[in-house]
Amino acid sequence: MNQAIAINSEIMVDKQAIAEAFGKAAKSYDLHAAFQRDVGEQLLTLLPVSLEGKRVLDLGCGTGYFSKRLLERGAQVVCFDLSSEMLNRAKQRCGDQSVSYQQGDAEQLPFGDESFDFVFSSLALQWCEDLSRPLREIRRVLKPCGQAAFSTLLDGSLCELKASWAKIDSYQHVNDFISTNQVKIALAQSECQNHRLNLPTITVWYDSAFSLMRDLKGIGANHVSGRSQGLTSRKALMQVERAYQTFKNHQGLLPATYQVCLGVINR
Repeated sequence: MNQAIAINSEIMVDKQAIAEAFGKAAKSYDLHAAFQRDVGEQLLTLLPVSLEGKRVLDLGCGTGYFSKRLLERGAQVVCFDLSSEMLNRAKQRCGDQSVSYQQGDAEQLPFGDESFDFVFSSLALQWCEDLSRPLREIRRVLKPCGQAAFSTLLDGSLCELKASWAKIDSYQHVNDFISTNQVKIALAQSECQNHRLNLPTITVWYDSAFSLMRDLKGIGANHVSGRSQGLTSRKALMQVERAYQTFKNHQGLLPATYQVCLGVINR
């Protein structure tokens, strides 16, 4: 999200705000991250079962849930995240054996060219303003014949929540996500020609809109770019809850729909 550091100070503030949002959520993240684990498990199937002796970058590692899974496959893992608090949680989970920790920005990776056999990045890249930048960095740090597996959210994700808020006011309460075509353009711009994409739709069911919004806050995904981070009134939340009821199924459950991109890049 930052180009040259001097170009746009507002972008730097946004990146810091994102890091702070995830930092505040570090302790609660795992309690609210069922969807994130589902996506990560699907992404993990795209990597070899054995990673014995391979150096793997977990880009946007969060609390280290999948860093540990990579360790269990024999990998030497570098946990990388924008949030120092998330890295602390990852260290508590993974320890120091065969793993190292690095804080930083996915758009400016502090690693040399051709440093990793594999890169794993699940639901982190949507927080970058221009997807081509982290993809270019991923390609740069991959060794020849290396492979990257990434997931990101696409346009249409959380459409029910967005529609419900639109009935209440004209402010933006849900982040916008890029289209499949924009992902393909970013891959082309980053010279990742050898790739394949899978585009599943995943629906998570809730008993209330409050529960969904609690999960989003619990994982730190309640930061919305371009929106002032003021408090939302209880009255507005109750109105959203009522508006969301139009989506409930015959069991009275409310859907949260996610459009997901699972991508594999071969170097």
